[in-house]
Amino acid sequence: MMALVGGGDCAAFYLGLLVCIITFLTFCQGIQYEHPAQYRYPFIRPASSFSAPPSSAAAYDYIIVGGGTAGCPLAATLSRNYTVLLLERGGTPFANANVSFMQNFHISLADISATSASQMFISTDGVFNSRARVLGGGTCINAGFYTRASASYIESVGWDAKLVNESYPWIEKQIVHRPELVPWQKTVRDSLIEIGISPFNGFTYDHLYGTKVGGTIFDRFGRRHTAAELLASANPENLHVLVHATVQKIEFDTTGKRPRAVGVIFKDEKGKTHKAILSKRSGSEIIVSSGAIGSPHLLLLSGIGPKADLEKFNIPVVLDNEFVGKDMSDNPMNTIFVPSKMPVKQSLIQTVGITKLGVYIEASSGFGQSSDSIHWDHGIASAEIGQLSTIPPKQRTHAAIHEYRQRKRNLPHEAFKGGFILEKIAYPLSKGHISLINTNIDDNPSITFNYFSHPADLERCVDGIRVVEKMLKSKHFTSYTNGDDEMVERLLNMSVQANVNLIPRHTNDTESLAQFCKDTVITIWHYHGGCHVGQVVDPDHKVIGVERLRVIDGSTFKESPGTNPQATVMMMGRYMGVKILRERLGKAAGI
Repeated sequence: MMALVGGGDCAAFYLGLLVCIITFLTFCQGIQYEHPAQYRYPFIRPASSFSAPPSSAAAYDYIIVGGGTAGCPLAATLSRNYTVLLLERGGTPFANANVSFMQNFHISLADISATSASQMFISTDGVFNSRARVLGGGTCINAGFYTRASASYIESVGWDAKLVNESYPWIEKQIVHRPELVPWQKTVRDSLIEIGISPFNGFTYDHLYGTKVGGTIFDRFGRRHTAAELLASANPENLHVLVHATVQKIEFDTTGKRPRAVGVIFKDEKGKTHKAILSKRSGSEIIVSSGAIGSPHLLLLSGIGPKADLEKFNIPVVLDNEFVGKDMSDNPMNTIFVPSKMPVKQSLIQTVGITKLGVYIEASSGFGQSSDSIHWDHGIASAEIGQLSTIPPKQRTHAAIHEYRQRKRNLPHEAFKGGFILEKIAYPLSKGHISLINTNIDDNPSITFNYFSHPADLERCVDGIRVVEKMLKSKHFTSYTNGDDEMVERLLNMSVQANVNLIPRHTNDTESLAQFCKDTVITIWHYHGGCHVGQVVDPDHKVIGVERLRVIDGSTFKESPGTNPQATVMMMGRYMGVKILRERLGKAAGI
């Protein structure tokens, strides 16, 4: 055809072709094409594909609400012997580059769009936080560090140690790797040992006092392996996974002596409402695994919670329980940034110092691996749209915002090539709560953590900052800090000036480390509680006062396990799945 077009007609031909292409692309704008890797497993489908079973006899043995850190291993395990419907409000992680690659870690957290894997919220304390909104849950947006809970923790929660020690390796064989330490992590490791955070325990998953290198869910190519990949161990004939399936409420039969869970109402990605029914077979259950925010939130919207709070929103009371959403905690964290004139290779958490002071020391490095990072719009957390934490709301003028943006763009690239030393409280005593602001499941509830409201938490933070100061003065950090007090004070003051939260700043914070802790507090996403054992659920995680309903996730924790909880939350999904199967099938079952 090209050979038949003359010189004068050639331009017209290309112009006509261009018009056709533009017309075709315009036509296609409203069509969402799916990446071939999006639904990696045959049992994963969009929620709009759902069709209810033809009869109640063919309904599901288990309906799991939340395909996250606990929900995925739980679903994979239960599906070995029973039919399971797993409902996840987010999409899949498999074709999402911001999830899959370590270099995009910060971009995923900064993305506040409706389709982001990370749903941002700001606690009433003024601290930015994130909830996962993707199959695989928090394993898709976290820093990847993998470390088990201590033996004393396992004993304190009453778990079967033998089954725990069988469940952890089930996770590790599938998605956990040994990290290759970058120079920054080696410097942190050596400085921790030098200042007495000992012994050095080498590479280990175990929770031991001293300094160690832990596991990671990032492989040697920097690719993330999430809890969603644990679904590969499922029985594909028994498992149905629906993504973009937002459960709005749990339905109950209230005609008996106790309310009985019978199904869930959920909406798909097109806004259409569906109802999934639980099988009437003995042992069938709805299991809520929506996380420390999502699980108490769903219980409240389903009518389980403090009666007075539910009645404010005209929610029919299924069960009056004053403890739903109460006694929540978050592990407060403070960071000190150490700049470098030389490029620092990117790393997330690889090394940890487990101190006897009640604080953990970790580190990351190399934030911003491209020239675009320095100009990235960090969403609602940034000055670009007016959230200047150091300027009162009424003074957030366009001029102030413009000035901040220019300062940010004029930062030398080496400012993004250093590393962070992180200090966080191991077992915070400060407690908070969540409460409803409306009846829309898509909106975050009001969330309060009351950071440092307990004086012991503040004392431990000060101890942690002093540990970091000693590290910065050690011989291993001399190439960064020269080891002098003046440089260390400058680094602390630089951290105070950073826009890390919406808490008003104080000057000369280095004269008061307690004030530094309060002014620069941030989170590392280890919030927990809201559905505590003994208050909301029993030791088997069955919701107290209700039939056929359990909660299995971090909302049941009184303390966050280990230095980082993801290993134990995944283990918990596997552990509870095996425990449920053994109880239902008999101990002879080879699970």
